[in-house]
Amino acid sequence: MNLMLEHIAIPAADPRALKNWYERTLGARPVWDNGQDPLTCLIELPGGVWLELYAAEAPLPDRGNNRLAGFRHLALRVPSLAAARTELEARGVVFPEPPRPAQGGGQIQFFADLEGNLLHLTERPEDFSLRGN
Repeated sequence: MNLMLEHIAIPAADPRALKNWYERTLGARPVWDNGQDPLTCLIELPGGVWLELYAAEAPLPDRGNNRLAGFRHLALRVPSLAAARTELEARGVVFPEPPRPAQGGGQIQFFADLEGNLLHLTERPEDFSLRGN
C-alpha cells in the first residue's frame, strides 16, 4: 500500500482567525476555501503538510494536555530550534517552557496556536533518520 499524509484536520472556534494565524505566524499558504462563513479551508505549511480548518461544534477541554488520548500535537522539524524560536517570538509566539531533549535525539520546544492547539519545534542531529531507529 502506498500511503502519504495529505492533511490534518483542526476544528476551530474561529477557522478564519486560525487560518490567518497560521499564515502570519508559520508562513502557511492558502490551498482552497469554501468561500463562505463559516470558513472551511485547506492551507499548506512550509514543507508541504496541509491543514484543514473548519468550524468546531464545541471546544475540547484540556486541549493543551499532551497526555490525553488521541492526536495531541503537530511537530514541526526545523534545522535550528534557536533560530526558529527567535523568528516565531518576533511574530508573537510565546514559549511557555524551555527546550527539552527529544525522544530519539535532538531537542523540542512546545508552543500553542491561536486556539491553544499544541505544536512543537523539533531539531534533530544532521545525521538523524527515523528509518531504522
